[in-house]
Amino acid sequence: MSSSKSSSGRLGSRLRSFLGQIPFRAWLLFALLLGGIVGLGAFTFVYAEGASYLSNDPSACVNCHVMTDVYDRWNHGSHKAVAVCNDCHTPHTFVAKWAVKGLNGVNHSTRFTFNNFPEPIRITDRNRAVAQANCIYCHSVLTADMGHQDSDNPTDCLHCHAGVGHGR
Repeated sequence: MSSSKSSSGRLGSRLRSFLGQIPFRAWLLFALLLGGIVGLGAFTFVYAEGASYLSNDPSACVNCHVMTDVYDRWNHGSHKAVAVCNDCHTPHTFVAKWAVKGLNGVNHSTRFTFNNFPEPIRITDRNRAVAQANCIYCHSVLTADMGHQDSDNPTDCLHCHAGVGHGR
């Protein structure tokens, strides 16, 4: 017991000794860099209304101008009465939903910050697969006999119904 206590004591002593060797200017530079990153991140989160993306409110999707046409088509489309953006564009399980929202959030913010996105915007293959899975989830009774989910070439709902959620 005393050997583990003394080895952890030695480790703490070594760490303090190592940290004590770092010059004050390096600590100051590190603090300024960290403060700048956290401050810029916080400002960007507030400016871009980042908290709104944690909600289920479809109007959060129009924080970016490129989503206005998509939002307007959804607003006049057939799914408005029964589905919001997250119902079709994120998985329905808790962990998968927040993983997709996180990945999309990083991807969207990076692309919009660096103006590196196509106009009109296009759905990615990964997000298309999520939408396809949600079509089957919500319309399983209707699609049970036509989906061919066990085949090598399952039916792609979005092939014929690409604009259904956005009222094309």
